[in-house]
Amino acid sequence: MRGDVEESAHRGEVVEVDLTGRVIRAIGDPERLTNLRSAVKPFGLIALLEAGGDREFGLEPQELAIMAGSHSGEDLHVRTLLALFRRTGISQADLGCGTMVPMDALTAARLARDGERPGVVRHMCSGQHSVFLLMSKMGGWSPKEYWADDHPTQVALREAVAKAFRTSPTRLVTSIDGCGIATYAFALREIAWAFACLADPDAIPTGDPRSKLAGHYRTIRAAMLAHPEMVAGTHDRLDTSLMKALPGRFVAKGGAEALRAVGILPGPRGAGVSSAATGLALKIEDGDGWDRAAPAAFVEALRQAGVLEGLPLRALARYHRPPTMDSHGRVAAEAIADFELAPIGELVS
Repeated sequence: MRGDVEESAHRGEVVEVDLTGRVIRAIGDPERLTNLRSAVKPFGLIALLEAGGDREFGLEPQELAIMAGSHSGEDLHVRTLLALFRRTGISQADLGCGTMVPMDALTAARLARDGERPGVVRHMCSGQHSVFLLMSKMGGWSPKEYWADDHPTQVALREAVAKAFRTSPTRLVTSIDGCGIATYAFALREIAWAFACLADPDAIPTGDPRSKLAGHYRTIRAAMLAHPEMVAGTHDRLDTSLMKALPGRFVAKGGAEALRAVGILPGPRGAGVSSAATGLALKIEDGDGWDRAAPAAFVEALRQAGVLEGLPLRALARYHRPPTMDSHGRVAAEAIADFELAPIGELVS
């Protein structure tokens, strides 16, 4: 809204499910096919844990968190990764994610001022790609072109993702992600369901094959909860801000093109009534190039789900109603999430 004028509009879907996959509330189509993009990272990390990489390399929680995240390229991220590379004997020169300007604006400005070119380790996906280098070292495989579809690390990644989403590798819907490896598409409801399992692995229903992954889920969840700044960054990254606003309640990981997903751990909602774990996923149809619709709608969806209120909600105000400033520092416009999640049986588009 700019003044009283609706200047732009964004459409999207939101779905919340429980640990059985039952839709609790939604707006739009819960079956919308959506590329996971970076939201796959917590589940892709299962491949390394299945191989015993956490024990083999003595991986620390902050290292696991950055492998499950999309970091901002800040110095703390670079230090963590470089220390990991030195200790384990892998080389950043083998990273195949490409280079990018750090997502953290302060870091990017400092590098530009100092004439420093950002290297591959500053890329938001370098933590994830270090998983493949570690797996290559464990397996005795060449780390060159680990991103190729037929490389053993990518075969292991497909198997891990298939397990996390209750399917087989041959049935995965794949395409190429921006960092050069495959991305996988699932219904928005299935994405929310996967995050519900990550939120409370011990409560995954008996008979669900993902119950066999509970130990890995606990490891990944604990790392992300303990080090949210490694999952994203220290400045204006919604995943980190959300996990810090209500510690121990959310495990969050978004993906490109305006996908946001969160596992909501068990706890009180609304009037204080305790609730079991759920997963919530959101997709903005146009990809949200201004990065304002997805944060606003995501925080609003969590408010309507009864998880965010009071001080934690106020701490996320800059995401809930993100402002656009004019050249004099005045609020010229703001994004407003205007929708109502419907309970099961009353789904609306």
